[in-house]
Amino acid sequence: MEQRKKNVLLSASIDASVEPQTLAKEKSLRIKGFMLAIFAATLWGVSGSFGQFLFQQKGVGVEWMITVRMLISGFILLLVSFTSDRASFFEIFKDKKDTRQLIFFSITGMLAVQYTYFAAISHSNAATATVLQFAGPVLIAIYQALKSKKMPAITEIIAVFLAVLGTFLLVTHGNTSTLTISKMALVMGLSSAVALAIYTLQPVKLLNKYSSITVVGWGMFIGGLAFSFVKAPWQVSGHWDLNTFLAAFFIIIFGTLLAFYAYLTAVKIIGGQKSSLLASAEPLSATIIAVVWMNVSFFAMDWIGSACIIATIFILSIGKK
Repeated sequence: MEQRKKNVLLSASIDASVEPQTLAKEKSLRIKGFMLAIFAATLWGVSGSFGQFLFQQKGVGVEWMITVRMLISGFILLLVSFTSDRASFFEIFKDKKDTRQLIFFSITGMLAVQYTYFAAISHSNAATATVLQFAGPVLIAIYQALKSKKMPAITEIIAVFLAVLGTFLLVTHGNTSTLTISKMALVMGLSSAVALAIYTLQPVKLLNKYSSITVVGWGMFIGGLAFSFVKAPWQVSGHWDLNTFLAAFFIIIFGTLLAFYAYLTAVKIIGGQKSSLLASAEPLSATIIAVVWMNVSFFAMDWIGSACIIATIFILSIGKK
């Protein structure tokens, strides 16, 4: 009897010591997820400024950059996918419906979101293009409300209002008779938001059925192949020196591969909602770098407009499970 009591006490003491260790490990893992999400968003913001540098100062073509970026990144992601799970590598092409969805995602999602974003940068600057793209979550909220045939929630109405107000202030500075950016920059920036919404919503079924790396890898590679007919990867343009190579290398490796991998890992650890909220560091980092490094003039109205648009992300998260 006495021995049994000792065993129970010993077991309880072991459980008590294990629980704090488990909690500490979970906390450490969550912190890692938060840091990875912020790291990915920061890399995306920085790569946007590097894109502006290439397009506006080095004469590198947007179309060429998109083709090369997607082909190289897609190839490396597919290589990782193939080495980790060869059995399911071509599985997505065995179902005709999934193949059609993949091609649609590659063109209207993956390719469109990257082209419109970089095109907006080339016609304006990385900060403005990134902030305009972040109207995408509002479009997603509107689409889901229409699809479910329900009135938007009050938080969604407020988010739409702030997105419209923020865009108005960003592109007009409050003066309806003038545009502070070109019409092409505005069109491409808003198109980027639409493409972001499609990119987010369209591949849900594919991502539930296949691994993320496989879907995005094929999406990038197919999109890059399709865009090669617009601008072949060997049709190089611009003035190439060490700075040009370094900027292009950063966009392809850090701004695409590492950022994507870090973000996916963050989603796996802390979930998609928290990761997407932390991704709001992207327009912030893009703006800071554009102002400090690229000497982009950002006035009070620009900051207010940007704050309105970024705030919509946090408002849309209210009440979500």
